[in-house]
Amino acid sequence: MVRAADVLSPDVLRDLRLRIATRPSLTELRDNPVERKPRTQKYGNQKVATAGLVFDSKAEHRRWEYLVMLERAGEISELQLQVPFELIPAQVRPRGGRERPTVYIADFVYLDKAGVRVVEDVKGAVTPEFRLKRKLMLWRHGIEVQEVRS
Repeated sequence: MVRAADVLSPDVLRDLRLRIATRPSLTELRDNPVERKPRTQKYGNQKVATAGLVFDSKAEHRRWEYLVMLERAGEISELQLQVPFELIPAQVRPRGGRERPTVYIADFVYLDKAGVRVVEDVKGAVTPEFRLKRKLMLWRHGIEVQEVRS
């Protein structure tokens, strides 16, 4: 059997013993858990809740307020929030099991004055996942997603 004292130098062994001696025991860790910081959003956005609605960012909330104003003025109609679109349907694997469908959730959907359906997504940062879903929306549904930059 090989011992740590035979392999490690005296300085490294002394340092290792010191670190082990000053480590808290399992009982101390259990009784005094480390407080975790609340998680932050990946891209630094802040959720906003107003009138029973929750928005993923301040920019999305501002855009919603603007679109509501346009709807009241008669410039747009049928304003909807968080509308799901199926991009790839659910599938069954050859060896069994299921794959869930891939869904794109548009921030806003409305009809403009000409009656054309408009799909908008408010973006602070464009991700590769969004680019792919935007292309799938065009291919599958024939809808061009309009990006609104914050």
